Amino acid sequence: MTTTKQSRREAKQLFRLCLVNGRVDEDRVRQVVQSVLQSQRRGCLALLGYFQRLLRLDHAQHTAEIQSAVPLPPGLRAQVQAGLEGVYGPGISALFVHNPALIGGMRIRVGSDVYDGSVRSGLAALEKSFGITGTNGRNALT
Repeated sequence: MTTTKQSRREAKQLFRLCLVNGRVDEDRVRQVVQSVLQSQRRGCLALLGYFQRLLRLDHAQHTAEIQSAVPLPPGLRAQVQAGLEGVYGPGISALFVHNPALIGGMRIRVGSDVYDGSVRSGLAALEKSFGITGTNGRNALT
């Protein structure tokens, strides 16, 4: 029976096998998953669970979600994409989302990094600094 520590170590090894030029190769991922499932070894589902977690983390590190209060024009989208590639390297994919709740500005999330330049976050920070709350104990601005 494999231990949790051993399964995690093996999942990391499998993940490294799937990397080509620093990026995950989908064909290799399919081959790895098929070979692990065909092996029918004990603990293969736990191993694949850890492997899937590593794949999700890698995908999040190479995907940027850009939220804006208004739809961005193509020129600004290209500038934002170029700026993200300058910081995170080439090959980062961008997903542009229209979110009117931001009131104004943008919010960018890449993996666990969040850059929030929205009016909504500015108002929330101002509210927090003043300690404003409503009569029911909830924030007055929400």
